[in-house]
Amino acid sequence: MDRILVVDDDVLILAALSRILETEGYDVVTHSDPALAAREVGFSVVLTDFMMPYLNGIELLGVLRETNPKAVRLMLTAAADFRVASEAVNRGEVFRLLGKPWSLSELTSSVRQAVEHYRLVETNERLSREVAAKNAELVAINQDLERRVVERTTGLLDGLISALDYRDTETQWHSRRVSLYSRRLAEEVGLAGAALDVVEQGALLHDIGKIGVRDSILLKPGPLTPEEWVEMRKHPEFGYRMMAKMPYLHEAALIVLQHQERWDGKGYPQGLATEDICIGARIFSIADTVDAITSDRPYRKGRPMSVAREEIRRCAGTQFDPNLADAFLRIPETEWQRIRHQVETLEKEEHERWRSHPLGPPEPLARASGA
Repeated sequence: MDRILVVDDDVLILAALSRILETEGYDVVTHSDPALAAREVGFSVVLTDFMMPYLNGIELLGVLRETNPKAVRLMLTAAADFRVASEAVNRGEVFRLLGKPWSLSELTSSVRQAVEHYRLVETNERLSREVAAKNAELVAINQDLERRVVERTTGLLDGLISALDYRDTETQWHSRRVSLYSRRLAEEVGLAGAALDVVEQGALLHDIGKIGVRDSILLKPGPLTPEEWVEMRKHPEFGYRMMAKMPYLHEAALIVLQHQERWDGKGYPQGLATEDICIGARIFSIADTVDAITSDRPYRKGRPMSVAREEIRRCAGTQFDPNLADAFLRIPETEWQRIRHQVETLEKEEHERWRSHPLGPPEPLARASGA
């Protein structure tokens, strides 16, 4: 039941108002003393006289507005006080102004509208709270879904790299190093958030298309013939076709397709040049060269980072994007050493995990560790 506070210093008028509103089905609380009425809480509508001793109607409503902000405020006033009271309406302090003597229909209608207004506000606030709670629930669900997507994507990427690693034992840790090198260089040039993840994913999977290259070519110990190079140079397209079917890897697939392009247009498979090459592929090109120079190969030992830095400087503007080359050279050598050490630690941990496996290490790990 809606609770109505009625205030009037004339007890006869107060009693009449009370009977009328109780007949309408409201729970009515009355006060002839505005000072006592000012202490009331928990009502939907307040109906007060304007002219009262000690505290007039506007002053009382001001106090009640602080303690009962949601309550709808109505005021009764005689014709002589109408101008002053109407100013209160214009200032938003009063929902509606009723004249004395009142019309019964106008009085009951005004109170009914005030109660409906109060209910609408209450309903709106309740719905807003429910919507906020549902939104919070949806945010939590979305975060959980995003976490699962990240976990499954990471698992998929690891599986793809492992699949290639079964064919080429040098691929896995090279791919992990260049993916982290690429991410660090991308950070240096201002990429952030999802863009960093795309660069890292594309670099990690850059050679995935080699799964489609014949073993006789991929594992050939000597130099390739011109005909064999034609097939080997298809691996960016093979990789792109594999990844383009996975929507969440579509942007990374572009890096895979373009990772052998050069700033001067002399790369493959499309002969793209300058900024026609996506930034992820331009970043990868530098990271790949750095890792190739500083890593051991069957035919030579890895060379110092200073050699790699000089090569990047020398080839800026031809093989590499000159702005990205400058960004690479700004990064201290200790940063690249930290990343290499991070990957070496992961490699050792993986070897340790497989040492105790009942089936022993997978063949590529066994070959790489000399088992």
